[in-house]
Amino acid sequence: MARELRARGVAFVEADVDADARLEARYGELVPVLVGPDGSEICHYFLDAEALARVLA
Repeated sequence: MARELRARGVAFVEADVDADARLEARYGELVPVLVGPDGSEICHYFLDAEALARVLA
């Protein structure tokens, strides 16, 4: 997912979900997960280009 985001010129911050108990409790097996600036989940497992486009619009 990170490679695809970079290719699209999307700025993002990577976080290790397994290293953060709070993130692990929230996302568990949904990694990789993409979360928007407001904290809402955009997609998980694979990049959903349509969902990302809606957030960036």
